[in-house]
Amino acid sequence: MAAYLSLHYHIVFATKRRVPVLDKAWRAELHGYMGGTLKGLGTFPQAIDGWNDHVHILVGLKATHVLADVVRELKKAATAWIRDEKHIRQFAWQEGYAACTVGWREREIIRKYIEGQEQHHGHRAYSDELVNLLNEAGIEFDPKYLG
Repeated sequence: MAAYLSLHYHIVFATKRRVPVLDKAWRAELHGYMGGTLKGLGTFPQAIDGWNDHVHILVGLKATHVLADVVRELKKAATAWIRDEKHIRQFAWQEGYAACTVGWREREIIRKYIEGQEQHHGHRAYSDELVNLLNEAGIEFDPKYLG
């Protein structure tokens, strides 16, 4: 039996305490590494970008993937890369993440949004962006976990 699926997610997570450690000089290299990691996990990365304290990802998953497992493995691999390659020994990601499903009609809009992060954050803070994203998606959240 064949199954045809479109399971896409917009995932966002931040550095621990939102420390602005993701340097512009190597951020694209990190995003490339993360894309390779996602491919190695059998997913379909479509956009990865972010700012100095967080990352946005648009990724397609197979029906057999567990979103939490994918994010955990991605964060683990990216942490090791940053610690080993950029010698930031104390680097860590904030616990948790935000994820929204993305319909096939919205994929291109989300991809462009993710790819425009540098321009976007010239005038909007990560916390404001995340609250807006969660509200638009109808996701209930406790503000104490956003700090």
